Amino acid sequence: MSIDTKFIGKTYPAYTYEVGKEKIKEYAKAIKNLDPHYLDDDFAKKSKYGAIIAPPTFAVVIGAYLIEPVFLDKDLNLNMPMIVHGEQELEFLEVIKAGDSITSSARIIAIQNKEKLDVIAIEVKSTNQRGHEVCRGIYTFVARK
Repeated sequence: MSIDTKFIGKTYPAYTYEVGKEKIKEYAKAIKNLDPHYLDDDFAKKSKYGAIIAPPTFAVVIGAYLIEPVFLDKDLNLNMPMIVHGEQELEFLEVIKAGDSITSSARIIAIQNKEKLDVIAIEVKSTNQRGHEVCRGIYTFVARK
């Protein structure tokens, strides 16, 4: 059964993520990026940012909190064992720092029904506590039929 295209434009409740420096450090180590901006408190404090900053791809940690409600949306009736990650596009607009409060929202922007699969694209926009947009992402998933 195909994913109904009537869900294009559907939005999901905003989620606010409190960015902790230890989480940034764990993430940086996990992706093997040992840049002192991400790991060294003293270096980071003296940098132009004045604090530990997150690697740009840290935005996917935040985005994941918005994708989960889409996967659990009973209206979409997704067959989770048949879902695979297609691709993601991220646009980084402002540095994320330890101590930031990032509020993100998600919206289904496309559903394509094809013969043997459906493609669903979800846009996630994230804004910091100062109202500055920090990241826009498009997460694309493929649902095999």
